[in-house]
Amino acid sequence: MKTSPRDSGKRAFTDDVQRVTVLGAGSWGTAFAKVLGDAGRDVTMWARREDIAEEIRAEHRNESYLPGTRLPERITATSDAAAALDGAQAVVLGVPSQSLRGNLTGWRPLLPPEAILVSLAKGVELGTLKRMSEVIAELAEVDAGEIVVVSGPNLAREIADGQPAAAVLACADHERAKAVQRATSNQYFRPYTNTDVVGCELGGACKNVIALSCGMAAGMGLGANTMATLITRGLAEMARLGARLGADPLTFAGLAGLGDLVATCSSPLSRNRTFGERLGRGETLAQAQAAAGGQVAEGVASCSSIRALAGGLGVDMPITDAMHRVCHEGVDPRQAGAELLGRSQKHEWS
Repeated sequence: MKTSPRDSGKRAFTDDVQRVTVLGAGSWGTAFAKVLGDAGRDVTMWARREDIAEEIRAEHRNESYLPGTRLPERITATSDAAAALDGAQAVVLGVPSQSLRGNLTGWRPLLPPEAILVSLAKGVELGTLKRMSEVIAELAEVDAGEIVVVSGPNLAREIADGQPAAAVLACADHERAKAVQRATSNQYFRPYTNTDVVGCELGGACKNVIALSCGMAAGMGLGANTMATLITRGLAEMARLGARLGADPLTFAGLAGLGDLVATCSSPLSRNRTFGERLGRGETLAQAQAAAGGQVAEGVASCSSIRALAGGLGVDMPITDAMHRVCHEGVDPRQAGAELLGRSQKHEWS
């Protein structure tokens, strides 16, 4: 088995990744598994529910999350985490950001020691205010620089349909990112590498919050001017936070920044946008959650954790603050919008 040269203190890993485990059988985890299968990799998915695992094994479908999608024959599934992880050369963590810690605590003893760890989660953890790679590094007891983060305009439904898409694979260890790049490249999915993990993770987390605001605006009947304003001012917010944390400003002009922001804010396939739209039409948080099949959009939790992170650093993020107050303090979206427009006048780049 060929392995990369070791740096001091770094774990070895396989350059030619063939066997991949995807932990999580939701829409994005399933779509990413399909990307890997279509790239010629052997994929084992872990599903919490045995009925979903059985459906994937027997019928090569996951109708609960990606109805109508035929999965490659190279994909199998199990509800046994130990069986799923056995022999994996890369492990893809595909569970929601706020449940990552709880899941990974149980999976830690089962992780193959030389597997590349890949994160699909986009968010900032409540309480600790850690990015997902930081949570993974802590619980898996690995160097944060070894974790590969996936970000970009990646709406699961479109990728599952084989529509052309690109993504960013961010890792401080560029060789690990390139190994995952080779394992995921196929005829419709084009991954790029990046070493700015901070910027890519912040872009992925913050865009969910801005998408909530765009959904609320749509729910209130507002048009393209408002959407464009929220997207560009939202981009300014995430760039300010990124700059404070040492991210590369160019990252926010790329796929993990503007690209992901535009897709998530504008598409009806975006859970955050549609969730916000329900709130904008006057539904309560509980009603919007019920309409979404009991699922809460990632931005609902992230608006609070990102707000707390920014506040501790002295970074002004007014849209994020407004989303927190709407989602968690009962402020009416129209009132929040009026307050944003009523803020003191300033230079665009200040």
